[in-house]
Amino acid sequence: MSQTIRYIALTFAFIVAVFAYLNANLHKFYIFDPTDLQNLSLKAIEAYGNETRSVVDSIVRDLDKKFPNGYINTDEEWVFNNAGGAMGAMRIIHSSITEYVIIFGTAIGTEGHTGRHTADDYFHILHGTQLAHVPGSFEAEVYPQGSVHLLKRGQVKQYKMESTCFALEYARGWIPPMLAFGFADTFTSTLDFPTLWRTVLINGREILGNLLRGKF
Repeated sequence: MSQTIRYIALTFAFIVAVFAYLNANLHKFYIFDPTDLQNLSLKAIEAYGNETRSVVDSIVRDLDKKFPNGYINTDEEWVFNNAGGAMGAMRIIHSSITEYVIIFGTAIGTEGHTGRHTADDYFHILHGTQLAHVPGSFEAEVYPQGSVHLLKRGQVKQYKMESTCFALEYARGWIPPMLAFGFADTFTSTLDFPTLWRTVLINGREILGNLLRGKF
């Protein structure tokens, strides 16, 4: 019995050590830069204003030029996303173990819980305005078109899009644990399993494809 406990302890210690090493070196796996994504967003907004489809298309084209080895999903695959009580639509541009880039938004407004995540999340507002609130504050945080709402790893907020609002969302850190938050409402509320299945297929395809390219 003591031998079994020793093996379990050693295995656990090994897993913890590997995780600690990978966590300390996550930055080595990133290929996207928040400042570059912000510059691409501002460039597209300056060129196309509130023509959101053109803004999105411009960003995707620029990213595909910068990362030409298949890292960018150029297919226009929109799916609904219900998470934290909020509902919107998303288009997955990149998904890997340590990063994702998506377009997320709604044409009619939504409100919900951001979730408490294992990654830093950069919300680049392409159209409209996002509001956010933290406990103890009596004023809303206001993020208009062209601004960036940074939700740091482990933070949590209430957020709201009062009307039409779309954003380029970039997360960097441990992405797989975030998926549970994105899927939970399917089982507790919407029961929209066809959308869940399609989301899993797209995400899985992109994550696996990027792993095969050597992108962790």
